[in-house]
Amino acid sequence: MATKVKTQPAHKYEFGGPIGAAGITFGLPILLNLFAFACNDISGCPAPSLLNPKNLSIERLKTEVGWPAEGIWGLGSWEATGWTLAYYFLSLVLYRILPATMGEGTELASGGKLNYRMNCFASSMFTLVACLAGTIAQGAEFPVWTYIADNFVQLLTANILISYALAVYVYVRSFSVKAGNKEQRELAAGGHTGNLIYDFYIGRELNPRVTLPLIGEVDIKEFCELRPGLLGWILMNCAFVAKQYRNYGYVTDSIVFITVVQALYVLDGQYMEPAVLTTMDITTDGFGFMLAFGDLSWVPFMYSTQTRYLATYPLSMGWVGTAAVSVVLAAGLAIFRLSNSQKNMFRRDPNDYRVSHIRYIETKTGTRLMTSGWWGVARHINYFGDWLQSWPYSLPTGFSGYIILNGGAAVPGAITMLDGREVVQGPAKYWGMIFTYFYILYFAVLLIHRDGRDDEKCARKYGEDWEKYKSIVKYKIVPGIY
Repeated sequence: MATKVKTQPAHKYEFGGPIGAAGITFGLPILLNLFAFACNDISGCPAPSLLNPKNLSIERLKTEVGWPAEGIWGLGSWEATGWTLAYYFLSLVLYRILPATMGEGTELASGGKLNYRMNCFASSMFTLVACLAGTIAQGAEFPVWTYIADNFVQLLTANILISYALAVYVYVRSFSVKAGNKEQRELAAGGHTGNLIYDFYIGRELNPRVTLPLIGEVDIKEFCELRPGLLGWILMNCAFVAKQYRNYGYVTDSIVFITVVQALYVLDGQYMEPAVLTTMDITTDGFGFMLAFGDLSWVPFMYSTQTRYLATYPLSMGWVGTAAVSVVLAAGLAIFRLSNSQKNMFRRDPNDYRVSHIRYIETKTGTRLMTSGWWGVARHINYFGDWLQSWPYSLPTGFSGYIILNGGAAVPGAITMLDGREVVQGPAKYWGMIFTYFYILYFAVLLIHRDGRDDEKCARKYGEDWEKYKSIVKYKIVPGIY
């Protein structure tokens, strides 16, 4: 009997099509390097020459940003690449040897379901406990922390190269996908347009898997989504906390707050690992450069910008500041959790007394779209809560920006490092916000784009019922504004 395959609706280009895909594929790695060099611990954040473009010279700028003497080849190193690969190997070993539960993915277009081995939270906790033991024994000089901080650019290069290599591997391998195969391999609905650069970026194969000696079968997308990059984000933050201590002999509440909050965010997502199996990343998007680079390079190196900044310019919020930032965080978390909880309750049982008052539209597909409660306020009110949670990642950096001076300058308001150098905001004040507040802007763009993708998906699914729903629930994400 032939395998019944569900027909997939036609997909349009996203992310600006081939031109946008090319821009992101080759532009974002450059952007990460710009952030690493322009906001540095040698001359300032941003580098002083960038504040005086009329007097800008390439040679002076190279000195200020710490451009390697070897030139572009100094951006990487065999040693850093080796340690990075060792880190990935450790993650694979823990994936295999630690106790795990088995989860089942959503139904594929071919009608089958994939099984997933899930022990991501245990894997991260094992690694973090080992690092904690090392920190207790050696303090801020624990080699993991010093190596990450001292080789940030080289580690970034290693992860970018791994992202490219992995994207090339899954792209080439995707051409071996055959209809009706027993391995339940299939192409992503929007990932095989025939345009090389677009398909390479967006991902051709939906759930590429590989069988490794001693490790066994690994779902590449699910592995990258939750393991090395997210844990790397926590490790980066911890390394910069240790660096702040080495720089000043103390640790500030701002860097501790960001590190703890972001660690909880990551560990919560890993603890709820089964939930990722229903997300768009797993069910809809192919695995290509977009997810490989985003998971392995963008998340750990861009999202740790705030702690990297605070390692050089310590800022204390005090109890009032900490409380204020915590309120913003709590508000965002409450909106995110309560709205999602209400949606899940309504899906399970619309007659549940907690959601029985919710008004809704019943679509021709049999689905009910809520038009009151949290989901009557905005179509993606949960995105608004998610975006609010991004503000406490940046607010502890204040009106950021600093310049590093040689010792003995005796500038009023300067903070002196243990090595004698002085850090002062001076003319760099506010300009550092380009780096430390970038996450908020980026996350807003990401959520707006995600909302657009969802709107397109729902328009295809519900037709005129979706237009009726939008006429009732007018705002997309931010009530009263957008």
